Amino acid sequence: MGDFKEAGAEAPPAVAAARGGLSLLSQGESEESSAQGSALFLGGNEVKSRAVVKYSSAPPRTAFARLEEKTDLKLPPANWLRESAKLGPAGTTILGNSKKSKPFSSFGMAYDFIDSVGNDVDVVSDSENIKKLLKIPYSKSHVSMAVHRIGRTLLLDELDIQELFMRSSQTGDWTWLKEFYQRLIDQKWQRKKKSKEHWYQKAILSKFLYYSINGDGAAQPVPSAAEQQEPSSSDQTSGSEGASWPAPFEMPSSVSEDPSASSQGLKNDFVRNILWTFEDIHMLVGSNMPIFGGGRYPAVSLRLRDNNKPINVLTGIDYWLDNLICNVPELVMCFHVNGIVQKYEMIKTEEIPNLENSNFSTKVIKDIAQNILSFLKSNCTKEGHTYWLFKASGSDIVKLYDLTTLCEETEDKYQNPFTMPVAILLYKVACNMMMKKNQNKKHYGTIRTLLLNCVKLLDKSRHPQIIASANYMLSELFQLDEPKKEESSESPLNENSDESYSEEEEEMPDSDENGSYGTSSDPSDDNKAVAIIKSVGELSVPEKYKSIHQIRPSCAFPVCHDTEERCRLVLSYVLEGLKSVDSSIKKESDLPAADPSTPIPLKYEDESTRGGPEGLEKQMALFLDKMGSLQKGNYSSQSGMIPGSWQHKMKLQLILKSSKAYYVLSDAAMSLQKYGRALRYIKLALQSHDTYCCLCTNMLSEVLLFLSQYLTLCGDIQLMLAQNANNRAAHLEEFNYQTKEDQEILHSLHRESSCQGFAWATDLSTDLESQLSVSCKCYEAANEILQFSDLKSQNPEHYVQVMKRMGNIRNEIGVFYMNQAAALQSERVVSKSVSAAEQQLWKKSFSCFEKGIHNFESIEDATNAALLLCNTGRLMRICAQAHCGASDEFKREFSPEEGLYYNKAVDYYLKALRSLGTRDIHPAVWDSVNWELSTTYFTMATLQQDYAPLSRKAQEQIEKEVSEAMMKSLKYCDVDSVSARQPLCQYRAATIHHRLASMYHSCLRNQVGDEHLRKQHRVLADLHYSKAVTLFQLLKDAPCELLRVQLERVAFAEFQMTSQNSNVGKLKTLSGALDIMVRTEHAFQLIRKELAEEFDQPKSGETAPPADSSSLNQEEVIKLLSIFESRLLFLLLQSIKLLSSTKKKTSSNIEEDVVLKTNKQVYSQLLRATANKNATLLERTEVIIHLLGQLGRGGSRPGSSAVQ
Repeated sequence: MGDFKEAGAEAPPAVAAARGGLSLLSQGESEESSAQGSALFLGGNEVKSRAVVKYSSAPPRTAFARLEEKTDLKLPPANWLRESAKLGPAGTTILGNSKKSKPFSSFGMAYDFIDSVGNDVDVVSDSENIKKLLKIPYSKSHVSMAVHRIGRTLLLDELDIQELFMRSSQTGDWTWLKEFYQRLIDQKWQRKKKSKEHWYQKAILSKFLYYSINGDGAAQPVPSAAEQQEPSSSDQTSGSEGASWPAPFEMPSSVSEDPSASSQGLKNDFVRNILWTFEDIHMLVGSNMPIFGGGRYPAVSLRLRDNNKPINVLTGIDYWLDNLICNVPELVMCFHVNGIVQKYEMIKTEEIPNLENSNFSTKVIKDIAQNILSFLKSNCTKEGHTYWLFKASGSDIVKLYDLTTLCEETEDKYQNPFTMPVAILLYKVACNMMMKKNQNKKHYGTIRTLLLNCVKLLDKSRHPQIIASANYMLSELFQLDEPKKEESSESPLNENSDESYSEEEEEMPDSDENGSYGTSSDPSDDNKAVAIIKSVGELSVPEKYKSIHQIRPSCAFPVCHDTEERCRLVLSYVLEGLKSVDSSIKKESDLPAADPSTPIPLKYEDESTRGGPEGLEKQMALFLDKMGSLQKGNYSSQSGMIPGSWQHKMKLQLILKSSKAYYVLSDAAMSLQKYGRALRYIKLALQSHDTYCCLCTNMLSEVLLFLSQYLTLCGDIQLMLAQNANNRAAHLEEFNYQTKEDQEILHSLHRESSCQGFAWATDLSTDLESQLSVSCKCYEAANEILQFSDLKSQNPEHYVQVMKRMGNIRNEIGVFYMNQAAALQSERVVSKSVSAAEQQLWKKSFSCFEKGIHNFESIEDATNAALLLCNTGRLMRICAQAHCGASDEFKREFSPEEGLYYNKAVDYYLKALRSLGTRDIHPAVWDSVNWELSTTYFTMATLQQDYAPLSRKAQEQIEKEVSEAMMKSLKYCDVDSVSARQPLCQYRAATIHHRLASMYHSCLRNQVGDEHLRKQHRVLADLHYSKAVTLFQLLKDAPCELLRVQLERVAFAEFQMTSQNSNVGKLKTLSGALDIMVRTEHAFQLIRKELAEEFDQPKSGETAPPADSSSLNQEEVIKLLSIFESRLLFLLLQSIKLLSSTKKKTSSNIEEDVVLKTNKQVYSQLLRATANKNATLLERTEVIIHLLGQLGRGGSRPGSSAVQ
């Protein structure tokens, strides 16, 4: 009965849950409860069934007309085969003919409900095929169906072998299948003509249905609420006609405009499409069964039966399944004898399994459905393959063949007419899954498999657009801008192990409309079959095939172990896509000649209609022109692609994808420090982008941002190459290497553009200055792009990164020029004036620093701005040093130019400190700036002190300036903070105190007159000497400096003694001086230690270490030791004289006697020691240490000052 479309009624979409026997909701009941579905108990077994109409083209249902008894159905009614509003637009076809299902009917449904395919639905098929499958154990009739897998969905279509073989005789198609069939299944076949009885039954059925619509006015239709309900088409999709993913591409002409598409039955021509859930099996079913109103329920099905032939099991199953699928709760049976109407009978759907002579178990039907689905899903594992499910007439054996594999053994693998529809469906399902915004990545494996199978099925020369689009989608599956971790998605097919359905028109046990199918099936021929059901009885055994059901495991998304592998996969798909596009572009010689009468459209565009930011293209054009990208302002493709064509749009997308992939590859190589490889990849990325710019007529801001990122990375690479010049050969080798894939992609790019737009940025230069300059230019270009439109504000993070890099490269270039200037200065002959080359380098360096500081200040990066200010200060010091060397060494004075540059350096260091604000911002930078500032002040003070500008300034003014500079140097010299620089700070502070003390000592010696000033200088000298000693004693590597300071202190004491008149005062000063001498023992201990180490090293056979800052300068030690010995002898002699004369004049003092005795002994020993000219330095040092120890133990005068 399924051959007839309904006469005007259908179940409302919301009415679901058709039970096995269907206690359906009455018209007045709410639809909410029905939507949840319900279970019906049929013959004691529970079977769950739920049907939702997804689409219906039928008019509102009308009540059937009950025919009077004795109505002769052999006579045609007045309305027979005529159109009627009650029948709908195709009424004559629906009820007038009994068409067989078209061979591609499931594909038509799949195209319309693309959302369901591959994911939610287990089976898509005509209801007749589903019924036929579920009746296999009960029927001796043949079964021949084509099965295709799309994701987790199986598509079932009738495969009329006899029809195909008749066609094969005319067209030559399917000859391979015909040969296979004759060889393995039935060597002799002939088409069996349908009997007169068959056509007689069809004719009276058609007339009966037309009578039931009109009834010659004998019956009045009963209006129902269902009449007012509009057919639901809300779920209908227009996937077959509308755009497919990606958005820019319309459905390829090979799909939408294929003239053979309609003839192949790719159209969904069912009256209704129903989503039927039978137990746990979800099916999308097409049905043409007529549905009427007029019974006790809102819908009934109408059947005509010969009263002389009882209803058998096959008929009962047929009626029951039809009502379940269409959600019809009641069956109206009209009985006739030889075409004369006898009576009507009303049967509830749930009562059909219990009818007399038609008894069957609904539980068994459920088991059959689950087993068949499991069997098909277990064995139809390859997407894109056409499987053939075949059971010969009268046979119990069901076989499954893989026709695609058999077809591939022939000469032309595209002979299989299912190939194209299957490929298009795979493509459409993948497109649909890609378009879903909330698409979970776990489906990526499924999408990839769909697309790979689609590409495998299609002929590249015939379907370039689909192949190009599929490859682009494959490349899009791999996220290039995500972390390395890949989510290996599990296939969504692993959800339901029971999947299958089928349906079939009512068949008589002894009828075989399609001709004779032999039952001969030699077991030895079974090796061609993929799988076999040895006996149809097995299908009735619960879960017989559940255990072997395996979902195809190949849907797992490939796990890329690293970024390079992921990008290489993307590029392989991009290349295939580009090849497809390029192969489809006609050569220039194939293009039609221009028509002189047809104006050539120019690409002028009204600014007001421009999409996107105004002037963006103009800005970009100017930028590219400046970069040298556009050749003579040529935007158009060199290959002859027409803007707006699918080739143009697709190639743009593919080129952009390749540029992204190369960018990610370059970034990965950069992180591995493979800078030559990184430069090669970024060159390819920029060449791709350059081609994109030449082809694109509407520049997107996102694409401009990509270019800015590419140039930024290119700048990074050039900078790293400049800093790793020692490995240049390896980098050059990596840069020049190219894979075949890269060469082919580049060849495709060259078809459109010269790809030379950014050649300047990707040259591997051997010149350091050139590399730094190119790096800077890259960053400047990247920054310039960000100024277009509002890219800067939209991408603040990227803008900050670009500015940081610009500041950094300008610092690098500034330092480069500064070092060059310093090198020139060191090579210059003394007393020569500053060269023009030096001054030019200073200017270049200063300009770079200034721009870099501005870059960092613009993004409020105080730390880096401070570092650049610090470098500028260093440049000023180099300028000062250059002027220092320009004067005559003998007449050397601290020049005004030196002072000017040193003061400028100070200003920059102070600016750096102000920029940082506090030490907490960046302690290391803060300490570094403080140290440099202290050094500048110290250098300036030292030079003024050593080369006093007496020709320009008075001595007092110079001393004042030196003192101020030294004190400022001390201020910025942190001796307390524990750090690696602490010993340096302590040495610097000690040196400053020493120099200040020496200066005040000198002033005191040269000054006459002002006693107050002399006293002040004496106090200051003493104070600074004390501080210098304290700091030098903290250091372990400055014994000579400590010794020199102590000797100066002794000299200072001697100078004071010359101005004293009383013996008591002189003795006191002498005792203090000797005490200072005693305290130098620490310095001599350090000297002895180092001398001993140097003396031991040659003995142990080790090579002497190279002299460094901590090693002793023996000449200086000898000099200081000689001075020390002479001064000690002098002090001891003076002390002995004074103590002796005092002893004569005054009464005896025990303490003084001890001191005198000790001094005499030490003096005597020292005289003998100094007389020995053969003593080594180490021996002399040990003698001094011994004597100082004696002096210390012998004590000094009680009144002597305890100096350090």
